[in-house]
Amino acid sequence: MSLNKLALIRYKAIDDCLRNKMRKWTLEDLIEKVSDVLYEREGIENGVSKRTIQGDIQLMRSDKLGYNAPIEVAERKYYFYADDNYSITNAPMSDTDVERLKEVIDLLKQFNAFQYLDDMSEMIARLENNLYKSTYQTNNYIQFEGNALLKGLHFISPLYQYIRQHKPLSINYQSFKARSAHWAIYHPYLLKEFRNRWFLICSTQKGDQLLNLALDRMISVEEAKDMAFLPYDGVDFDRYFDDLIGVTKGKTDRAHKVVLKVNRKNAPYVITKPLHASQQILHEDETGVTIRIDVVLNFELEKEILAFGDFMQVISPRLLKSRIEKRLKAAMSLYLNDGPERMEG
Repeated sequence: MSLNKLALIRYKAIDDCLRNKMRKWTLEDLIEKVSDVLYEREGIENGVSKRTIQGDIQLMRSDKLGYNAPIEVAERKYYFYADDNYSITNAPMSDTDVERLKEVIDLLKQFNAFQYLDDMSEMIARLENNLYKSTYQTNNYIQFEGNALLKGLHFISPLYQYIRQHKPLSINYQSFKARSAHWAIYHPYLLKEFRNRWFLICSTQKGDQLLNLALDRMISVEEAKDMAFLPYDGVDFDRYFDDLIGVTKGKTDRAHKVVLKVNRKNAPYVITKPLHASQQILHEDETGVTIRIDVVLNFELEKEILAFGDFMQVISPRLLKSRIEKRLKAAMSLYLNDGPERMEG
């Protein structure tokens, strides 16, 4: 294991602490927090020494790493950033770092020719574009979908490590329906992204059902150290989600034959970008195209259909057709009755 990797983990842990203005940080607090992070991320149980953290702080203050961190001490005891907006993650990359990253990108581009790394194309393009922008002050040549206001993305890395290490979690979570957040124990199995929003697929302590928790609704995440991990022994997730649009699926939910009619003007969009991997064309004529997909009937499917508005019609099943009709009538009532005040739920 590389010492540089451990050092970077320590610097990031210290940075996270000093950016948290809700509490005061003594040297002992920093040592404890860094030790916890090293245990969670790398399984290191012997912690970290006082001398190591003091050395890390001195390095972060210096220009050796390009950080020049404005770390000061109040009352000869409490460490803090003099600049409230400072973070080492905002520091510019050094020339050496840029050259090393260029080498990594070149290597990745070579490996991307292999079939088992096909999915790396987008990641490599992102890396190369961001590196080029940071090295040369120039225009953006490729733009990816993103949302700078999206919350919870900082949970991705620790959650990934908890999943790999089979650690049960205590999560403070507030759903959109709940009036306040509450703590509960969860057993994490998978991180899943849908429409640029991330979800944790997990089970409750009872283990009787799978849940999806949105990362942007998480307040805090901690390891439940006194709990035993409950393994997932259900259907492989690649198969579990293959009949699904989105992430919402109950334990007993099964795929339905969904038949949709798309008008001629919008048919090319559905043909060139299928709604689901199971999509097949049943009929095509001058009025449009009729397609079939085999998917679970869930909220995300309804949203997908509603996004097409009057361009798409549900032919079957009757249950889905009824749900969409009900939603469209409710939407129309908002305009017929001048009714923003009528909106509920």
